[in-house]
Amino acid sequence: MAASPQQSEALGELRVQIDAIDQQLLTLLNQRALVAEKVGELKRQEGSPFFRPDRVAQVIEKIQTANPGPLLNQHVGAIWREIMSACLALETPQRVAVLGPQGTFCEQAAIEFFGSAANLIHCASFDEVFHATAAGTAQFGVVGVENTTEGVVARSLDLFLRSPVHVVGEVSLLVRHNLLCREASLEGIEVVMAHPQALAQCQGWLSQHLPNAERRAVSSNAEGARLAAEDPRFAALASERAAAQFGLHIVAHAVQDEAYNRTRFAIICLPQTLAMPPASGRDCTSLVVSVPNRPGAVHDLLVPLKQHGVSMTRFESRPAKSGQWEYYFYIDLAGHPSQPHVAAALDELQRLCAFYKVLGAYPVTE
Repeated sequence: MAASPQQSEALGELRVQIDAIDQQLLTLLNQRALVAEKVGELKRQEGSPFFRPDRVAQVIEKIQTANPGPLLNQHVGAIWREIMSACLALETPQRVAVLGPQGTFCEQAAIEFFGSAANLIHCASFDEVFHATAAGTAQFGVVGVENTTEGVVARSLDLFLRSPVHVVGEVSLLVRHNLLCREASLEGIEVVMAHPQALAQCQGWLSQHLPNAERRAVSSNAEGARLAAEDPRFAALASERAAAQFGLHIVAHAVQDEAYNRTRFAIICLPQTLAMPPASGRDCTSLVVSVPNRPGAVHDLLVPLKQHGVSMTRFESRPAKSGQWEYYFYIDLAGHPSQPHVAAALDELQRLCAFYKVLGAYPVTE
């Protein structure tokens, strides 16, 4: 049996200090948790929402402003999000629908927004995420809406059109796809499985390194990882979380064609679960509209935005599926409907539309 490594007296003293500080932290964290439980009781009596993302953001911003270092602000923010998530779980656990199985980037986005104490409900598709949220099975849902490489997630946009849910937040996640398989080699790989978006984001690398492998679309990257764990001929494009979850080797790291590959995820819920968040000073308003089929109709949509100084940050079209070559337009605007210039622009824009629906207004991430 190997002897335990010797530690110096100075190192031993520092470890004693750390142990004492840890005990103080534990005492303070439990004191905070007791106060959070009292907050939960008051919210229950008053009928107030338990989860307030604007409140979470305010607390984290205040802590980061007061942070003297040496801890980095991003790490302080992550620590406090987990503390608040654990305390919120004592008030009432948050049920959050995500694309499953375990190990998806959607799951990662949910943890980044809600903390790891949230009760995650894994769904087979974004359709199921919308349904679970609209039906009340989950209080919140997380769905992909846009990728910097492949553009919008079309199915999510289509689902927003008829669903009663609205958007109350977003997470922008840096996505790194890894090639996972049972063996630590590219040899013998016949099929590469992933979500269609991931396959598209890695097509250059796959063409160069696995030109003869079949590219098979599945419901999620983590589902591909689950299947790859069952057959050595299969490989998956997925996260490091998925590799750990299913016991797979990471044969190649970061195989996406674009190094800066980010995906936006929308946080959705019913309006009665959480109303539109108040203006934060850095907000996005998302809406979907259609206009009468006449010359200049789309141009006319843009006029109120220019007149009132509202910046448009996204403009996407989707077929209306009516068979008449009609389109819905998905628009993101910088600002919040409570701001007078945004409200004036939206009022004029609505009068020009045959169909008009605000999908949500929410704080934007960095």
